[in-house]
Formats: sequence, structure tokens, C-alpha cells
Amino acid sequence: MRVYFPQEKFELLDLAAVALQLKLDALCAEFPPPLVEWRLMDEEDWSKSWKDHWEPLEIGDRFLIKPAWLPDPPNCNRIILKLDPGTAFGTGAHATTQLCLESLEMRFGDSPSDRVIADIGCGSGILSIGAILLGAKQVYAVDIDPLAVKSTLSNRRLNGVAPEQLQVSEGSLKSLSQQLTDPVDGILCNILAEVIVDLIPQMGEIAKPTTWAILSGILLEQSKLVADTLEDHGWIVATLWRRQEWCCLNIRRS
Repeated sequence: MRVYFPQEKFELLDLAAVALQLKLDALCAEFPPPLVEWRLMDEEDWSKSWKDHWEPLEIGDRFLIKPAWLPDPPNCNRIILKLDPGTAFGTGAHATTQLCLESLEMRFGDSPSDRVIADIGCGSGILSIGAILLGAKQVYAVDIDPLAVKSTLSNRRLNGVAPEQLQVSEGSLKSLSQQLTDPVDGILCNILAEVIVDLIPQMGEIAKPTTWAILSGILLEQSKLVADTLEDHGWIVATLWRRQEWCCLNIRRS
């Protein structure tokens, strides 16, 4: 059995406690004590192997996703979103991320907005930053992965977004609902269908009657399950956008 623990959350005493628990379990089950070994792995960006080949990417009508280490293109009339995803999901290359950014364009239009947005499972922070660059007043971003939180904070700095505009914390919808003082205007969630289905019953806690949401990370074959669950909890699917085998649901309160 091979297990991975984040270094910033596990001290040597924690590792010793895990090893002791495994040995106690083996003793109770009348098995010989297991051999427990630890090895520190160097943190390596999953994107490093193709960084040299990652070029700026136009998404929708307004966005240009630009690798942070490249110079700004001259005479660009698009919104430039600088990105270094590190170990977090969200480079702009995946169909679900593109669908979410295009949906954000539709929601915001050409005029500035005072909307407050929640980004659940923020990953690299690409959707949160995209919402700010489109004119969102404030975004609350959460992710259960501490490396994703670290990546979002880094990309926030790259794009010159103020900390009070984009507040990032480790957690999920439950911790976010405790953090908010008022419901949000929009919800972003690009995770996986199974996770989204589990979150839907709680989404109403941070929503107002006019709140909309953009949900993706959903395979086309899973869309009916998600849509049915949404309907059961007071949401309506306004549009379903498809790219390859993935889809994005633009929803609103019923």
C-alpha cells in the first residue's frame, strides 16, 4: 500500500502515529507487523514537461490565457489572464475550463458588474481571476487542496488582483457558507459530476433568488443525473454547452 501525505500538514510525530496505528491494526488482525517506510518526494509541477511548448491560448471572444513566463503579445485587444498553474488544475487547455470561461463571458457581457462570485474548487484560480477581470466586484475561492490554494494566491499576484477582491481559503462549500455574510450572485464549480451532485443540496445556502451558477467537469453521459439533482433542489438548467465528451451547465434558481 502506498500513501501520499502533504508535507506541510505532517510532522515526524504524525508519521510515527500512522505507523503505530498500522502496526496495532495488524496485531489485532493477527497479521505480522507491516514494514513502514517513508520517503520525501520533491514537489514537481505536473506542467513542467510541456512548459516549453505551452503557447498563449485564445478562449471565447475576450480571453487570452498567457503563460506567465512569456512576454505580453503586442497590440492585443483581448483580456490577458497570466497563468502559472503549478500543480493545480486549470491551464485553459481543458474543454471544461474553456466552457466555464465562455459561460462567464456570457454572464458578464461588456459592462462592468458589482457581482459577488463563489468559486468552489478553484484549482489554479483561472475562473476566479477571469471573473475579476470581467468586472466582478469580489470572488470567494475555496479548494480542499492546499497546493491549489497556493497556486491561486500566486496567480492572483501575477494578475495584479487585490487580496480583498479575491479571497482564497482552504475548504469547500460548507466552510464557504460559514465565511459569507450575504448570498452570492454567481457560483462557479468545475470539479467532477459526483462531487457536484453532493454539493447541490448545499448550494441554496449561499444563493439568492437571482443567483446563477456555472457547473462543469461533467461528462455528457452524467448530465442527466446532475440536471435531475438540480431540479430536485430548486435549480433550472438554462443551457447545456458541449465540447468533446464534456458539458457545462448554466443554471439559475427556479
